[in-house]
Amino acid sequence: MSGGQTGVDRAALDVALERGLRCGGWCPRGRLAEDGPLPERYPLQETPSAEYSQRTEWNVRDSDATLVLTWGPPSGGTSYTIDRARSLGRPHLVVDLGGAPRREAVLAWLRAEDVRVLNVAGPRESGRSGVYAKARRFLEAVFTSA
Repeated sequence: MSGGQTGVDRAALDVALERGLRCGGWCPRGRLAEDGPLPERYPLQETPSAEYSQRTEWNVRDSDATLVLTWGPPSGGTSYTIDRARSLGRPHLVVDLGGAPRREAVLAWLRAEDVRVLNVAGPRESGRSGVYAKARRFLEAVFTSA
């Protein structure tokens, strides 16, 4: 699952689609994203609200766990995602792509939490230029090993 925003969300969807993994999630009404309406190739459902916060909460709520990929300290919508996971009592793992993230740690966490539906979230591209490419490389490594 992902909300479809540029950056980490879009990297997760692209990796899933290219690997033939089922994917989906919630996006804001109007398929809003910072680069315009989310292309139809991304199989996301629209929330009743155009607010990003509803999309974030519903993706956390409707998944088994949330993997939050950051690049430095979380802020903005990324921090909100972590707060929602905590308040809803949902498992979440924060991985900083700026360090040396270990795919083995993510795989072990996915197994320990028995995750079947994973929400992937993190900063948008405009907030952290280059995060799409970093997230994509990391997720490709994780899902190649899975």
